[in-house]
Amino acid sequence: MFPDRGVCPSLAKDVAPRCALESFCCQIPVSTHLAGAGLLIVFLSTLGCCAQAPGFNMAEGDTLISVDYEIFGKVQGVFFRKYTQAEGKKLGLVGWVQNTDRGTVQGQLQGPTSKVRHMQEWLEMRGSPKSHIDRANFSNEKVILKLDYSDFQIVK
Repeated sequence: MFPDRGVCPSLAKDVAPRCALESFCCQIPVSTHLAGAGLLIVFLSTLGCCAQAPGFNMAEGDTLISVDYEIFGKVQGVFFRKYTQAEGKKLGLVGWVQNTDRGTVQGQLQGPTSKVRHMQEWLEMRGSPKSHIDRANFSNEKVILKLDYSDFQIVK
C-alpha cells in the first residue's frame, strides 16, 4: 500500500510538492500517518493541501455564497413571496424576500453555491404559478464564511 521509503507516497512518485505544507507533511513517517490518519487527514483537508479524506471533498457547490436579487414582471399579487420563501426553505437556503414600491420583488439568498444556483434558476424561470417573470437581476454575489440569517423570511 505505501512505498518502502517510510514516508508519504508523494515522495515515492518524485513529484514536486503542490503546496508549501506538502513538503513538511510528507516527512511524517507512515506509522504516524496510520496512527492519526483520521485527525491528520481532516486537519490537512481543512488547509486545502496534502491529503483528502475519502468522501470529505468540499466541492464548489458547498462554498457558502450570498447574492442579492430583483425580479421584474407580474410578481406582486400572485403569492410570489410565499412561493419564494417555500422554495428557499425547501432548498435549505436562508435570506429574505420583499415587495418593492416599483412593482418588483427583491431579496437576498444565502447558502451553498449549488443550492443558490438552483434558486436563481427558479427565480428566473419559474416563480409562483400565476406570476410572469420578465427578467431577474442578480448582484453583489460574494463568498461568505457563515450565514447571516437563520431562516428564510418574508419582509413586509
